[in-house]
Amino acid sequence: MTPALSFDDVRCTFISKADPSQSYTAVDHTTLHIAPGEFVSVVGPTGCGKSTLLNVGAGLLAPTSGEVRVFGELLDGSVNRRAGYMFQSEALMPWRSALQNVIAGLQYRGMDESQALQQGEEWLARVGLQGFGDRYPHQLSGGMRKRVALAQTLILDPDIILMDEPFSALDIQTRQLMENEVLELWGAKKKAVLFITHDLDEAIAMSDRVIVLSAGPATHPIGEFVIDLPRPRDVAEIRVNPRFIELHQQIWDVLREEVLKGYQQQKRAL
Repeated sequence: MTPALSFDDVRCTFISKADPSQSYTAVDHTTLHIAPGEFVSVVGPTGCGKSTLLNVGAGLLAPTSGEVRVFGELLDGSVNRRAGYMFQSEALMPWRSALQNVIAGLQYRGMDESQALQQGEEWLARVGLQGFGDRYPHQLSGGMRKRVALAQTLILDPDIILMDEPFSALDIQTRQLMENEVLELWGAKKKAVLFITHDLDEAIAMSDRVIVLSAGPATHPIGEFVIDLPRPRDVAEIRVNPRFIELHQQIWDVLREEVLKGYQQQKRAL
């Protein structure tokens, strides 16, 4: 089967703005294939290049070397138009209502206004925000804004969903609600998902596979784990499953040393 998204020996090196003679390799020798319908999470220490990898997959950043392919086609200096991207930070336009934010992508694509509004209302209902379409971002809670962002991403029906720690700023209860919401929506259409997170529990609870990245510089995969937990899953309930606990220990045994390395690097940088 042709992967939905593939990274083959990808390397990303950046030139220092302060000293152009110096360079920094954020991602090195990274190969990762994500199958259609597969939910893959990437975990690793802070600053290890997880978001860099996601930006490469989105076509927002060209790798220094290596190849990125989307359903077998080379992604060569262009935006990945088969992917939807849900950012970590707020990406809603404050001057647009929730409904207008949700349909922004459809409008950009030239869809008829009445059809776009109808789809927007349907997606607001799917994420539990029916009746909130006229609210502006500042009138919504953090969890509600994330629901709008989720609808904004999924309304475009992307074949690949890229998510960069989308729930990290939420309280634990809202976060678990959003995680279950994503799993339910993903289960309905089974799109390929590349999910970036610092939270190992979240990665295991949601994924088919978890990839562990090394501490930087020159981040690269150092572990890959198949998550053989039954679906559908409730992210709170699955945490007490004995297999979940076993997987958590196995992955943490690989991740622990890298987290300590990343922590020491941050201390030296202060």
